[in-house]
Amino acid sequence: MTDANRRGRISWPLAIVLIFLLLVGIAGFVFWRIETWPVRSAQAASAELERLGRKARDAFLEMAQLQPRVTIHDRVYFERTSAVAELAILSRQTEVEHEFNHTWAGSTKRIKLHGSFDVKAGFDLRENLTVDVGEKEIVVEIPHAKILTVEQKQVDVLEFQNGLWNRMSAADLENEFAMLPALARTKAERSGLTAEAEVALKQQLEAKIGAEQPIRLVFPLAPTAKP
Repeated sequence: MTDANRRGRISWPLAIVLIFLLLVGIAGFVFWRIETWPVRSAQAASAELERLGRKARDAFLEMAQLQPRVTIHDRVYFERTSAVAELAILSRQTEVEHEFNHTWAGSTKRIKLHGSFDVKAGFDLRENLTVDVGEKEIVVEIPHAKILTVEQKQVDVLEFQNGLWNRMSAADLENEFAMLPALARTKAERSGLTAEAEVALKQQLEAKIGAEQPIRLVFPLAPTAKP
């Protein structure tokens, strides 16, 4: 037998062994991938939730300079970092009029006012604010929106009349002018400005966080006053 024939007979068994070892290695790798897939999938999902938690924190830091309490699977990832903050979401110019008449002994005093106010609606974040990031949704617990500020822009006296003996006093004028901000606040509330602020906040968070799962705002009940 020549050396070439001897080497050929030896190489075939070696090739079979190598092929067998290769198949065993591939099978082992596939089995390992299958066995570790749930763990790797869970790790990837956890990393994505942590990323969304950071995005939610950054959104409130940008809007209100406040870090909310962020939880993922009941585990706290970020604690609240500010005790006092307000987040103004919407501003609306509100026009109101107020008229006062008083007659005494046939003498009438009268004043009619028109006021223009910048009314801002938003959230008082001194109350509870938490963000819970889950696989199916992101839940933001926040107090209901309310009117935060009523800023006077301009007040005009449309009519002013003094009676002969029933005249406007300084206290009368002070009281009537003081009525205008309250009227502007009430008008803004009745127009749905606070509800619009809640919708606007949800839209802003969706845009800033960019999560596939929906964002749901939860408004805790106000504490009941003790008798």
